[in-house]
Amino acid sequence: MTPPTDDILTRLDKIEALLATLVEQRTVKDWYSTAEVAALLGKAEFTVREWCRLGRVDAEKKKSGRGPASEWIISHAELTRVRNEGLRPDPRPYRHVK
Repeated sequence: MTPPTDDILTRLDKIEALLATLVEQRTVKDWYSTAEVAALLGKAEFTVREWCRLGRVDAEKKKSGRGPASEWIISHAELTRVRNEGLRPDPRPYRHVK
């Protein structure tokens, strides 16, 4: 007795989707958006943008087609450094919480 064709096709679709996800995760790029870095590190995109703004991650501003706004981009080398060494120290002065 063979399984129904629809079941096999559904399973193949799931396998292809998972394979595409794995290939995408393993693709090395020169530059990553904050959304991509957030997904790779398991953080919120807002958090990664804050790291860039505060200098805790070495990032550059990239011109976009949306007027004067620019978006942060992070190099592969910097992503690797953050994964291996962590963030740079927070440059803001320490504040006591009472």
